[in-house]
Amino acid sequence: MARITVQDAEITILNVDDQDYISLTDMVNARRDEARAADVIKNWIRSRSAIEFLGTWEMIHNPNFKVVEFDHFKMQAGLHTFVMSVSEWVTKTNAIGIVVKNGRYGGTYAHKDIAFEFGSAISVPFKLYLINEYQRLKAEEQKQLGWTAKRELSKINYHIHTDAIKHNLVPSELTPNQVSLIYANEADVLNMALFGMTAKDWRDTNSGVKGNIRDYATINQLICLSNLENLNAVFINKGMSQRERLIELNKIAIQQMQVLEATSEHKVLKA
Repeated sequence: MARITVQDAEITILNVDDQDYISLTDMVNARRDEARAADVIKNWIRSRSAIEFLGTWEMIHNPNFKVVEFDHFKMQAGLHTFVMSVSEWVTKTNAIGIVVKNGRYGGTYAHKDIAFEFGSAISVPFKLYLINEYQRLKAEEQKQLGWTAKRELSKINYHIHTDAIKHNLVPSELTPNQVSLIYANEADVLNMALFGMTAKDWRDTNSGVKGNIRDYATINQLICLSNLENLNAVFINKGMSQRERLIELNKIAIQQMQVLEATSEHKVLKA
């Protein structure tokens, strides 16, 4: 579940089968009397334009949509005697574009395509603000997804790195504390190669900040760090000394960061 604020009103977004469904109930409540939300949605869904839009959307996205029932409703739409509810539409046509939820976040929800169309019946300016806030939410989610993916990649490569240390640099007779020192020392090889400082140096410089040096790394730095972890594991397996590895890793870090930063800058300029 997520929420966006549109013209000072909170609009709920639910994930249904990996698709975003926006609360039509919240949309109505943002513009009109809360007690009339169900009536507004009911009046909208009985209109011919709404029926045609809903039916066309279902035919595109829903292979189990009952087209015969849709044609029947379309013929009646617009007549004064025609009455339609969301539940009736869903039950008789097997529609998936609109759902009714009970409980804490209860209400009528519609796939974002349908919710944007419904927005025109509420208020055109409101619809535009809704689309804008929804797009902003998706942009933020993509940024977070990119960061999370890079962080997870770093964790995976970290295990490759520590495995190489375990099998090549940790004598079996060492105590657990001594083993920890070896791992920390090798982590600082990477820190020095990429950041130019050890984890302790960073903590001393940023004493009032929570987390560690890698928590505040950029995405490009995390990509480079993942590469360095793999390379350091290879260098350890080859028997290279720590000094040799640090010098080589620093050269590689400089080269890779130059390429990554130049690529990022090119994307920004192109956009």
